[in-house]
Amino acid sequence: MPREPFEGSEWGERESARIKARAVARARAAASTGEMPAARSPGEGRPPAPAAPADPPRRRGRSVLIVAVAALALAGGGFVAANAGLTDSGEVGEVEFAAAKIITPVERLHAAQRARIKKAMSAPFVLGIPRKRLEVIAECESHGDPRAIGGGGLYRGKYQFHRGTWASVGGVGDPARASELEQDRRAAMLIKQSGSNPWPVCG
Repeated sequence: MPREPFEGSEWGERESARIKARAVARARAAASTGEMPAARSPGEGRPPAPAAPADPPRRRGRSVLIVAVAALALAGGGFVAANAGLTDSGEVGEVEFAAAKIITPVERLHAAQRARIKKAMSAPFVLGIPRKRLEVIAECESHGDPRAIGGGGLYRGKYQFHRGTWASVGGVGDPARASELEQDRRAAMLIKQSGSNPWPVCG
């Protein structure tokens, strides 16, 4: 093999040493920063590892949208699948289909819950107490307003519960923030426990 002009000479040895020193310095610098040094010639250094393929932007956007659709559907915010048409034009049909698969069962669940609540609210008895009796007390205490607050904040809700009285029948938190159905049930429990005594005027 032909030799380089300086190969075997003192100058060539010094030049070879300088080249090796520079290569070592680059390798140390790359090790400290986590980067791969660039190759000076074919075979010098190591080529960078191929980057992992990123998710296509449309697929990433579709995943985020489907999660958002699920959250809105569970919140019962009146979201409709047509809103999914605001995404990438190439993915609209697929996104709408995925959204519909989430929204439809949730809407059915909400409808079933509303039907159960409506049926419970129209039942003639609440835990064995006539609903008419409860309605008379509620009308007298708060005009039937489940969010009513009286007595400077001391009495709260449809039946003007004191917080201590509310807790005595298993209520948790603010009576005025509980559902109307729960307030009816707690009032019925209180009547079974104490009769009309908690409502000396309206009972």
